[in-house]
Amino acid sequence: MKKLLLLFVVCGCLAFANGPSDSIFIRLNTTINNKPVFFKKKQERIENLKSLNSVGSTLMQLYLNNNNLINEYQKFKLDSAITYVKWNLVIASQLNKIELIDESKLQLAALYSSSGRYRESESMLKSIEKKRLSKPMLADYYEANFRFYEHYATNSFDVTYIKEIAKYRDSLLSVLDTSSLRYKINLAQQNVNSSQLKTAERELVPLLKIAKPNTPDFAMVTYLLGVIYSRSDMPDLEKKYFMLSAMADLESAVKDHASTQRLALIYFKEGNIDEAYKLMKSAIEDAIFCNVQFRTTQLSSFYTIINTAYQEKEAKRKSQLQLYLVTISLLAIFLVMAVFYVYKQMRKVSKIKEELFGTNEKLAVLNKQITKTNEQLNSSNTDLSESNRVKEEYIAHFFDLCSTYINKLESYRKELNKKVSEKRFDELSKLLKSTSIVDNEVEELYRNFDHIFLNLYPTFVKDFNALLIPDEQIEIKPGDLLNTELRIFALIRLGITDSVKIAAFLRYSLSTIYNYRTKARNKAAVSRDDFEKLVIRIGSETTAVIR
Repeated sequence: MKKLLLLFVVCGCLAFANGPSDSIFIRLNTTINNKPVFFKKKQERIENLKSLNSVGSTLMQLYLNNNNLINEYQKFKLDSAITYVKWNLVIASQLNKIELIDESKLQLAALYSSSGRYRESESMLKSIEKKRLSKPMLADYYEANFRFYEHYATNSFDVTYIKEIAKYRDSLLSVLDTSSLRYKINLAQQNVNSSQLKTAERELVPLLKIAKPNTPDFAMVTYLLGVIYSRSDMPDLEKKYFMLSAMADLESAVKDHASTQRLALIYFKEGNIDEAYKLMKSAIEDAIFCNVQFRTTQLSSFYTIINTAYQEKEAKRKSQLQLYLVTISLLAIFLVMAVFYVYKQMRKVSKIKEELFGTNEKLAVLNKQITKTNEQLNSSNTDLSESNRVKEEYIAHFFDLCSTYINKLESYRKELNKKVSEKRFDELSKLLKSTSIVDNEVEELYRNFDHIFLNLYPTFVKDFNALLIPDEQIEIKPGDLLNTELRIFALIRLGITDSVKIAAFLRYSLSTIYNYRTKARNKAAVSRDDFEKLVIRIGSETTAVIR
């Protein structure tokens, strides 16, 4: 199960590595540009810790707070860290606590080693009695020793030092908790140094999720992965992890770091001198500020090479710039001559444009008139087409209705004649006095009207309601097609606007028709004056289908 989980982690990381590295490069440059911001935050933390060293603090409180300051300073500014360790050494002596004295000596030995004071560091380490050290302090003792030989080997390489480094790292691993992040990082580093790269990779990849981002531990894990991929000839992954390591160091304001240097050398080999110079300059500035002697020694030789290449490139740029200036000067002279020639031509063209402008204005007026006339013609054609369509359909329905009513009259005549022939005068009188036939025919007429009209204008009810305010819209009873109010405006839509004619058709009084029309205008969501004009336009673009 553990092997399977590790496989997923490795695959995930490799998949991420195959993604675009441009975004990490942009983030790195942004981080370098924001170094003053991270520097300021670091100083604020240090000042806050300094403020805790008040006059009333006990010696133990001073010692513990100084330890916090030492942790902040140790990879930021070695001289300040040494000052606070020396102060703690005095406090530990005053407290007469051997354990605190040994702790301060170990801290001082490590700081002396980083700052290049090797004799003092070695002397301090020899003054510590290893037998009386606790297990945690024994781990610090072993680490201080192998760091001493690492730093010393930078100035004077000897195989003996490599053996000493391996010996003390083995001792360190023997006293560390095997589940701790410190143990896992040191074990991976030991495997890297012994060229067991695959083993080291398997150990480091899971640590990416354990180590907190932008911390020295995360920076160390990603740095070691960068070293592994460098030795495995995997340049994309090498560059990616060195970038991640450099960003972690820069964002935590660590001034003692190696990733920026490695990246500078990668870019130098790729021929990107500008980026190499920028990174190397940043790294050496940090090393000098921190006073990390062994790091400054490492950087100085590479900085000279990169700086020389950068200066040569700058010299070439200056030569190119001079050539460009001469070329631009010649082009400027040619441009002045060209401008003078163009100016003369433009004066000629300007006169022609003035004449054309006058002609164009006349043409524009004529075009407007033609466009207006075309619009009027189109409107007239549309109205005529609509009128003709309605007339044609109504003529057809008119003949159909006439035929129907002739048939009904003929049937009515035959029925009356039959009653007269059979001398059924009472029934005849009763039939003649009844209005039911007329009422039925009127209702039939309205139904035919509604049906015909809605076939001509199927969206009339919806469009008519759209002209009314929402609360006053008309709802048709189930089974009906139109009501009286809608029939009035249906007749208006057909061009019958005379209230007398509408009243005669619908068999209502003139005042009733007038009241319906006035009431509808008062409910309108549009202008009252435009209401009936808009009703007349309903369905003007719709082609009716007779069922």
